[in-house]
Amino acid sequence: MANLFDAHSIVTTLGLIGVLAIIFAETGLLIGLFFPGDSLLFIAGVAASGSAEKIVGAHLNPAALLIASPIVAIIGSQVGHWIGAKFGPKYFDRPDGRFFNQKRVHATEKWLNKYGTGKALILSRYVPFIRTIINPLAGIVHIPARKFFIYNAIGAVLWTESVLGIGIFLGDKVSGSVDKYLLPIIAVIVLISLIPVAIEILKELNTKRNLS
Repeated sequence: MANLFDAHSIVTTLGLIGVLAIIFAETGLLIGLFFPGDSLLFIAGVAASGSAEKIVGAHLNPAALLIASPIVAIIGSQVGHWIGAKFGPKYFDRPDGRFFNQKRVHATEKWLNKYGTGKALILSRYVPFIRTIINPLAGIVHIPARKFFIYNAIGAVLWTESVLGIGIFLGDKVSGSVDKYLLPIIAVIVLISLIPVAIEILKELNTKRNLS
């Protein structure tokens, strides 16, 4: 039986369908907060490489994986946005929520306005938890579905194809277990994705310093 919280178990037990289902849930549903995202894509990429059977113990069709992954990531996020737009305001009439509250909504709205919808949505793909939460929050703060879709699609393609690509590349290059590469690679991906945000923060701090 597959462990839905372990990327390797999902790939070896559930195969391509399992990978796609978890990607959808991780990007579109609140339960996705607890599922693997980057690590699942990376292991799935290794499983689509030439050394898949030897390293992972399973093989995924690379063409199907590379085509279907961004599609389900896009659909999942659109579902999250729809849930936020449809049910979010009613949900937030309650004083406290387990995952959301008014403070987080206002903070996300401020972040989206400050850095721009496009940059915020694209960069959030590379940050665990944020890529799940931002979709319904974007619906709650009334980002139009059409505008959301454009940046959602760009971010989904960049995220899935880049992490899968790294997995496929390393799967063809290394021998033995790839577990030791997993955390460092994910850390590098997250750090690179946060560089533009860090630059914006430094610019703002510099501007405030010059005005004071």
